[in-house]
Amino acid sequence: MTLSDVIDYCLTKKASEESLPFGPDVLVYKVCGKMFALAVPDDVPPRVNLKCDPDRALELRDAYDAIIPGYHMNKRHWNTLCLDETVPDDLVRDLIDHSYNLVVRGLKKADRDALA
Repeated sequence: MTLSDVIDYCLTKKASEESLPFGPDVLVYKVCGKMFALAVPDDVPPRVNLKCDPDRALELRDAYDAIIPGYHMNKRHWNTLCLDETVPDDLVRDLIDHSYNLVVRGLKKADRDALA
């Protein structure tokens, strides 16, 4: 997947929005004000940070060289995916879904209900 594909897919998630809270060089994707993905468009190759269950995060890091502990993030709960075409597109989409769903589960009940 290209970074453009990742951005487009993030924005298909219900109530997702793009923001620039860290300045113009970092794209952040949030649901109900909570971050589920971020990317730096000028990175070569492009990279995206995604929230991940800690056990799954370790398994993914072992299985793919292009998945590393989250850069500038809590390394237990975030992975950085290098979009170098070595991680299958279906898995990238699955990991975006996983990140989004983890964040939604952590929202207040009223916010979760509003998304239903």
